[in-house]
Amino acid sequence: MRKFNVILALLACGVFAAAPLHAAAEDDFATLSFDDAPLEEAFEHPEWFKLSFLNLRDDLQEAVQGGKRGLIVYFGQKHCPYCKMLMTVNFAKSDIATYTRTHFDFIATDIWGDRTVTDFSGATFTEKEFAEQQQATFTPTLLFFDADGREALRLRGYYPPYRFRAALEYVADGHYQKETFREYLERAEPLPRFEPDDLNEQPFFIPPPYVLDRSRIAGQRPLAVFFEQGDCHACDVLHSGPLQSEVITGQLAMLDAVQLDMWSDIKVVTPAGERTTARRWADALGLFYAPTLIFFDQRGQEIIRVDSVVNFYRLRSVLDYVLSGAHQRGQSFQRWRQNPMPRTDQ
Repeated sequence: MRKFNVILALLACGVFAAAPLHAAAEDDFATLSFDDAPLEEAFEHPEWFKLSFLNLRDDLQEAVQGGKRGLIVYFGQKHCPYCKMLMTVNFAKSDIATYTRTHFDFIATDIWGDRTVTDFSGATFTEKEFAEQQQATFTPTLLFFDADGREALRLRGYYPPYRFRAALEYVADGHYQKETFREYLERAEPLPRFEPDDLNEQPFFIPPPYVLDRSRIAGQRPLAVFFEQGDCHACDVLHSGPLQSEVITGQLAMLDAVQLDMWSDIKVVTPAGERTTARRWADALGLFYAPTLIFFDQRGQEIIRVDSVVNFYRLRSVLDYVLSGAHQRGQSFQRWRQNPMPRTDQ
């Protein structure tokens, strides 16, 4: 990739020493690209996960009595490669495992499971009902609850160790009480600024001006907005991996697609018709990870977003879901995956 060698050279020279995010170890970067097809064999959870009857009020009370800052509820599935990465990469790092165990109790649920979950209001669900109710779109999804049972942070999907550490500290140290995770990351790890041509180009991206308004006149096709940034190895991996697949590019050819630098002041008219900038729009959307892909329907309503590590299989599934029109029939991504329907263009 055209920027990859430059990034490694800068890391070796210590250019990013003042910014922990950019000084992330190369083995963290290696966690961004992996085979994300469903696993043939189920993996094991760490033995320190809490054995729970899935009554969240009771679990939280026990966590607080044990001196913990709160509770993390994990939504996973047995053959999920992204879940396995969390278990075998992130939690294999002693500092991450120790920090998690010190400050949180960790409760595991299966998004296809039938055990009974009692939420903080006393309502009961099966595990799969609870996952859908909580919009656990991608596994692993992690919900961080503080000592009062308030949701402090939500992570949808897998994040490499350096970002996962930041999420743990953001909640455990109470930063969520006064700033968003996006604000916390920007303050703690100021991002270097790059010119627009530092982004990876693709022939299917629509050039500016970015007039994406669909509130007045409906678009003819769904819209995909790629929020990226310069100095982004995860963006490089997306472009050098999944976006090199003819299957993926063929799917993207059936949508309108634009690329925005999530920190730039370039002018944008959003799908809802609001005049703003890419940076202000990303801030309003609460984006904290690059690349983030957000898909909108012909009327400008958000269908689904991918704001975590994504590789071929997951991206293909998301594109199939968007192109199938399942969202128009009221099907969530989770429910659609149980019985995928063909695309509406077929």
